[in-house]
Amino acid sequence: MNEEEDIETLGEKLYSLIYPKHRDDAGKLTGMLLELPGPVLTQMLKDEITLTAAVQKALRALQLEQEPSKVTSKDEDDVSASSDSLGEQLFELVDVYNTGHSQKITGMLLEQHKEAVLKLLSDPKLLEEHVNSALKTLTEQNVEETDISDSSEADDTERLGEKLFSLVEKLDPLHANDITGMLLEMDPAALKQLLSDHTMLAVAVQKAQAALNLQN
Repeated sequence: MNEEEDIETLGEKLYSLIYPKHRDDAGKLTGMLLELPGPVLTQMLKDEITLTAAVQKALRALQLEQEPSKVTSKDEDDVSASSDSLGEQLFELVDVYNTGHSQKITGMLLEQHKEAVLKLLSDPKLLEEHVNSALKTLTEQNVEETDISDSSEADDTERLGEKLFSLVEKLDPLHANDITGMLLEMDPAALKQLLSDHTMLAVAVQKAQAALNLQN
């Protein structure tokens, strides 16, 4: 069975489940739900609660599409309230995709103009594209942050270690390796302070020497 046949079969099954309760909008609702990922659709066919929740979300999106003036023609207080409502509705639709980042993705999508957000609520295909795009951005950011933090932390520690060793060696050449290793367990900010304040460094070295004597 190819992909088109799969979608057609899913569509027929979904339609037959939706039609009894929503005869007037069964076609539209089925079309909207068919834009969701395959695993989500399969889950809906197995689980009536998941299907009902998704249908309710699709219905709300339809209502927004049919009555946009109700959101845009209110006074300022109502508009801020409607912004909260838009956020809630958008979160519910985004959450269907089970990305694990529903809150962040909703926040990213809400940064757009209200008209654009309304369009997302009424156009499942467009919403899916934006969700995928936001998810890709989040993934790339996480990878970059991990790469940068890992490499920079390693580089920083190495540089600090070299500078620290050269200073400790002058104070205690015999135990410079051991003392430097002990000092490197400190917080990077504290280490930088030691490098800039030789009195503090001398005190830290003395403490490390005392600890080494106890170990020996």
